[in-house]
Amino acid sequence: MKEQTVEYCNIKIMRNEFLMNMQKFLSHIQRTIQQIEGKIKLEMPDVNLDEEVTVLAKAPEVVETLEAYAVTWQKLLSTAVGEQLKKVPQGNGPLAEIDFWRERNATLSALSEQIKLPEVKKILEVLQEAESEHFESLQNVLTDLRKHHVEALDNVRFLSTLERHLKNLTHGTGFNVVLDTIPSLMNALRMVWIISRHYNKDERMVPLMERIAWEISTRVCKVVDLRTLFKEDRTAAKNKVTEAKSTLEEWKKSYFSVRAQIEASGREQRWEFDRKRLFEKTDYMASICQDLYDTLQVIEEFYNIFGPELKAVTGDPKRIDDVLRRVDGLTNPMEQLTFDPFSIKCAHQWRFVMEEFKEGVLVIEEEAKNFVDESFKTLRSAEAAFDMLLNFKHIRSREAINKQMMMKFNDILDQYCKEVGNVKQIFIQNFKNPPLCKNHPPVAGAIYWSRSLFYRIKHTIIRFQEAEELLASERGKEVKQIYLQVAKKMKEYEDQKYSQWRDGTEQILPQLLKKTLLNKIVSTGPVTRKPVHFSVNFSPRLHEIISETKYMEQMGLPIPEMARNVALQEDKYLKYIDGLKNMLDHYHRLMGTLDEAETKLLDDHIQELWRVFRSGHRRLNWNSLGISDFIIRCTQAIGKFESLIHQIHKNSEDINNKLLLIESTNLFKAPPSKNGDELPKVKEFFEHIKCERVKDVEHMVRRYVSIGPLLTKVEGLVANTNSGKSPKLFSYYAYWENRIYQVLTQLILKNLQSFNASIVSNVPLFQTETILSAPEIILQPNAGEIEKMTVQCIRDCVEVTKHFVRWMHGTCIECPPQRIEEDEVITLSFYNDISQNPLIIEQAVLITQNVHKLLAFLSNYLNRWKRYRLLWKLDKDIVMEKFATKKPACVIFDEKLQFYTKIAQDVTQQPLIKDERFIRLQLGSLASTLQESARGWVISLGKLLNESAKEELLSLQEEIEVDAFTSFFPDRVSTE
Repeated sequence: MKEQTVEYCNIKIMRNEFLMNMQKFLSHIQRTIQQIEGKIKLEMPDVNLDEEVTVLAKAPEVVETLEAYAVTWQKLLSTAVGEQLKKVPQGNGPLAEIDFWRERNATLSALSEQIKLPEVKKILEVLQEAESEHFESLQNVLTDLRKHHVEALDNVRFLSTLERHLKNLTHGTGFNVVLDTIPSLMNALRMVWIISRHYNKDERMVPLMERIAWEISTRVCKVVDLRTLFKEDRTAAKNKVTEAKSTLEEWKKSYFSVRAQIEASGREQRWEFDRKRLFEKTDYMASICQDLYDTLQVIEEFYNIFGPELKAVTGDPKRIDDVLRRVDGLTNPMEQLTFDPFSIKCAHQWRFVMEEFKEGVLVIEEEAKNFVDESFKTLRSAEAAFDMLLNFKHIRSREAINKQMMMKFNDILDQYCKEVGNVKQIFIQNFKNPPLCKNHPPVAGAIYWSRSLFYRIKHTIIRFQEAEELLASERGKEVKQIYLQVAKKMKEYEDQKYSQWRDGTEQILPQLLKKTLLNKIVSTGPVTRKPVHFSVNFSPRLHEIISETKYMEQMGLPIPEMARNVALQEDKYLKYIDGLKNMLDHYHRLMGTLDEAETKLLDDHIQELWRVFRSGHRRLNWNSLGISDFIIRCTQAIGKFESLIHQIHKNSEDINNKLLLIESTNLFKAPPSKNGDELPKVKEFFEHIKCERVKDVEHMVRRYVSIGPLLTKVEGLVANTNSGKSPKLFSYYAYWENRIYQVLTQLILKNLQSFNASIVSNVPLFQTETILSAPEIILQPNAGEIEKMTVQCIRDCVEVTKHFVRWMHGTCIECPPQRIEEDEVITLSFYNDISQNPLIIEQAVLITQNVHKLLAFLSNYLNRWKRYRLLWKLDKDIVMEKFATKKPACVIFDEKLQFYTKIAQDVTQQPLIKDERFIRLQLGSLASTLQESARGWVISLGKLLNESAKEELLSLQEEIEVDAFTSFFPDRVSTE
């Protein structure tokens, strides 16, 4: 912490140095700019001055020209010097004084340097040699310039010795910098007073010191801002005001210290400056700072009184907060001033503000005394009130209130008497069933409760002994007697509780230690299997005795030797209990992983494990020395049993995986689509299912056959034989045979359900052609054949189970073929049982019904095509012959041709593919047949029309020929 403080101070010093150097650099820049911009240049005459001075002085033209320039220079220099003498420092601070002399020095220095130029010197020599009347006037101006330049240069040199101190005064980061600077500054002023030719007079030194006093005052006014002062941390505000006052006083103190040194030396001119100008304002501001400090001190004293202690004692925080708000309100007029409190002109107004503040303090003091009187009549805590009174002896607070506080000891005794009564009431109400702390045992907890009540009243009365006069009074003696009566009852209660516990412990502890390590719990269950559970037989009473012993010893009560020994062995008992619990948890977890079949399978091994446990619930007790060895034996036996279970479970998992693969086999694998969306035909579809099923059945049978060796491996683990027919595994073989039956049943049932779902879905599985077989429109293959193939596919699915040969009774060996009669041999399989399962039968019937319904629907759909039956119902040749005999007109032929052509077009517009549930109808062949038939009718009508037209044409031609012959040979015709 100290290193951090030093580092922080170093950083502050570096920052101050940096800021001052930057300020100095800025001043140099500004002066340089002023010199460049305001530089006065003396114009040189355009005259050749290479000749000797005497020669030039005899040349009237040269002298006349030089005199003209001399007049100009005189006016220019007089004006420049006059302007500098008229200027005053720009600002009230001391740094403005330094800047003023530097600016004058810079300006006069520039003019002086020009006077020193060789050309100017030679011109002056020429004018002097020529005895010019202007030479004397110019020389006076130059003398005046040199005098003022020397003065400015001298002042700049001496004021520069003060600059660092003045910058600390102006730009320092805190009052500590200013306080350190003032003595050094005053000593530097003494040196300037002694050495300087300018600042060795009152009229020069007093204004400079007045400027320093103004800077100090201004610094204090900026820092001590009454609008924010009372809102700051009170300690920080007091420190700030104290530092401000010390700074103002240090200014005067340093002055008189240096003045005394000057007088003591006897060699220096004494300081007899105007003290009113130097110290009137700073003294007044120091008095204002003292007023502010006193104000902050009063506020702090009130807060010391009305603090958390008084709130805790009186129980009336609201009223205390109200008083504190009024205390805070005392400074409101100071925060809202309409005048400058540091101005001497406003002294009367400030005195009025301070008088109001003091009156407000007196009012709050009176109210505080009344509040104290009322509060001590309703105390919440006698000890807290007593502590508060003792604290008030050492805490700075209002003297009147302190006196009032010290008169409240009787009220504290009354409050303590109430507290003793309350504790007595609590004890009487709860001593039969005392409230216990968490983890406390009953007896030690009750004693601890009683002692805590006792210590509550004892602690307070011990504190009262710090004030001897408190208990020495009559009221104090009376209260002390009340305390002793209650304490005596509590001690009797404690002694009674302890003696009862000690006697009971000595009697029951030996019996508890003789209990066995384990409890055997046989739960009700099937006759063939009674699950056995074990629990650790460590009595909760033993835990309680150990806990009681520990807490009793902590409270300093004597402990029976046997109870102490048991408590000392607590870690050993806890280790045994944890070991037994972990061992039994392991055992119960293993037993929980066994199903009924595995429990029967491992019955001998379980009995062997129980034999290891037997000594734990029959012979060993908590006094035994072999508990650790027993836990190790049981743990080893459980580990061996666990290894056996893991191997059996591994084989069970392998069997279950094989059965899962069998159960998930798809016995209705549809063939993949050909050439995009082209579906297989009916026979192709069912042939593919049959072929794939044969392959899958081969794999399933192979997995089924591999189950037997796995059970034989289990037989080797359990019975140390590998016959596949061990009597010890009788129920285990039956369990797995039943599982196989369930799996095969689920296999067939799920496949039939899946096939039925695909039948009733709207996704076609295969396609069938539709043909015209007059007079009917039929499917190819027909509906009967499709239904027959579907039924056969379902039958084949169920007959898959014929490949799964049953095991011989009490073994996992497949039954050999059985001869019933001389020529009949049967193989016992799961088919007989599964085929008679009602669910499978129901599902097979449901598939058949759904297929039948769909085929009936398709038949009805094909009947719609019979509206074109005229195309094949009538014999075309007979119809044409009869039609020809009627010799119909062309209009009738046209109607017939339109009719059959329209039929052909109508057929073309019909959909050629019809998807209905799982069947896709291909109607293209039927439509083509109908179109060909319609075209045949059109062709026949065309031939008939052609023949009829041909006959008509020949008949017409014959008539035309006869008529022509008659016209040319009428005589011959008539003769004939």
